[in-house]
Amino acid sequence: MSRPGSSPDEKGVSQNGDPGGQCPLFTNTLNAPVSPETRLLSAFARDTQARKVDLAGREYYSEEGKPFELRLVGKIKQQLSTDPTLHPEYPSSLGLREFTRKATEVALGKHSRAIVENQVLGVQTPGFTAAVRLGAELLRCWYDLSADWCGPVYLSSPCDDSLAGIFQAAGIQEIREYYYWDDKQRGICLERLLEDLESAPEHSVVVLSASAHYPTGADLSQSQWAVITRLITSRRLFPFLLLPTQALCCGDMERDAWPVQHCASLGMELLCAQSFSHCFGLYGEAVGHLLCVLKQNSVLLPVQSQADKIVRSLWARPSVGGAHVVTTVLSNSAHLVEWQGEVKHIVERCMLIRAILREKLRLLGTPGRWDHLTQQGGLFCCIGLNGEQVEFLSNRRRVYLLPGGCLNVSAINCRNLDYIAESIHLALTSSL
Repeated sequence: MSRPGSSPDEKGVSQNGDPGGQCPLFTNTLNAPVSPETRLLSAFARDTQARKVDLAGREYYSEEGKPFELRLVGKIKQQLSTDPTLHPEYPSSLGLREFTRKATEVALGKHSRAIVENQVLGVQTPGFTAAVRLGAELLRCWYDLSADWCGPVYLSSPCDDSLAGIFQAAGIQEIREYYYWDDKQRGICLERLLEDLESAPEHSVVVLSASAHYPTGADLSQSQWAVITRLITSRRLFPFLLLPTQALCCGDMERDAWPVQHCASLGMELLCAQSFSHCFGLYGEAVGHLLCVLKQNSVLLPVQSQADKIVRSLWARPSVGGAHVVTTVLSNSAHLVEWQGEVKHIVERCMLIRAILREKLRLLGTPGRWDHLTQQGGLFCCIGLNGEQVEFLSNRRRVYLLPGGCLNVSAINCRNLDYIAESIHLALTSSL
């Protein structure tokens, strides 16, 4: 029997055959734009050629071409798995306290005035992207809780193509670019960068790479940072710093974090998104951290309260496995020395690959200057190819790299180095 007022179509099957008479919800769902990385990954997976080479990955790859796990990290994971003092319990929404303390110290330095004066908030996040997202959410109420601030945010051109989407997901729709990499110079163009920031409205947020800029690998020098921080202060802009691969640029955590420490030493308010996934090889256990440096400690508790509220609505609590590994290494001097040795080996291998690739291109007579390969640092590098040349590499040589001609240096090894150098040479000398 149907209830009063119901029609025959409501008894269980609708006219179009759907059970329950419910209208389908997702019929008009639009396809989201596919990221360049996703397209490359899909194209590489479909490619059946034996000599195909993927240079667009994000992980550090060993000489054998596999994502690399540090020996020390493997040992510590095993020790932690049998540690009777560790209990399977939820951490605080803001993460493990000892982890956030250590993460803060490696970014600012143990004796930072901001730490001593209790002007710092650290929040553990499930990876680097989550740290950026939390920072973006906090920006909405950073300047004035009564104002609905929504931008603009300035990103470098080029930058990680996910950054704009992260800020937009937090409700910040006005995303602008500032000039960073110059294809002709094959380096940073400071003059045009400063011109763009000079015209930025007050209270704009400027997202700056502290080290190992992705995807170019080109970093600002200390003298360039000095100029930029003066402009940021005079124009009343807000710095949001990125540390996605700390220690893998110079081989030293403190040197890679120098821009963060410099800004904090000037008394600047800032956000800094950190990741420990790369430098500890914790790719399956993303470990991130958001650092907030405040002007005065009187606002620490309100900002902490806002962060706690946001975290509970986004991921509730971070996972602790990777954070325990990082904390164990950073809290033990013997472990720290061993870890630094492994990281130094990674950095030295990447620099050697850069030097050999530069020499191979020189011997082949490849057009252009290639000194920028060794002037950059970290895992990533912008070699300076245009869109047609990048297409030539993927279509004709099965060498896949990002559209802007950027690649992961660690994916080059003794088995594919000659082939990659020859392919770059052909991309620049063949009629496309």
